[in-house]
Amino acid sequence: MNFEEKTLSEKNVFDGKLIKVAVEEVETPKGLKAQREIVHHAPAVAILALTADHKMILEKQWRSPIHDTTLEIPAGKVDSRDSRDALHAAKRELNEETRLKAGTIKKISSFYTSVGVLDEFMTLYLATDLTPVENKLPQDRDEQLVLEKVTLDEALKMIGEGQIEDAKTIMAIYYWRGMTNHG
Repeated sequence: MNFEEKTLSEKNVFDGKLIKVAVEEVETPKGLKAQREIVHHAPAVAILALTADHKMILEKQWRSPIHDTTLEIPAGKVDSRDSRDALHAAKRELNEETRLKAGTIKKISSFYTSVGVLDEFMTLYLATDLTPVENKLPQDRDEQLVLEKVTLDEALKMIGEGQIEDAKTIMAIYYWRGMTNHG
């Protein structure tokens, strides 16, 4: 079965600092015309940072789209400072947001964050053997973060109680639980 839609036209309707929004007119495989609204976003990274005492680092921060604070793992976009290298971006974001560096950092998975509307492609890393950085990179001036450290049991409870609702963070916690259960 053919699923591919043919793009008939694309109009850019917004070009911002973080995203671009386009409206596409498409023809479906059944020959129907439809409209698709697409948010273009740079690739991104997220880091499951685990301390020597078996705690994960979470960041509490305000998120304007939901008008609330969230608890999330460190994350950010891959930008010109990274030469399109997601691993470099993960190391940079870990430095900027936590002031730590990882002795060991490995890729867990890559995924699309919300395929129905957004083309953001995120890579999740596991960072261990954490130590303070020697050279602190500049932090985003419009970002206010408070770091928290929680155990796996605390993190799982926080998901169950609705204190953690961020998808990448939930994915990281469940990965951590799988690591713990399977070595």
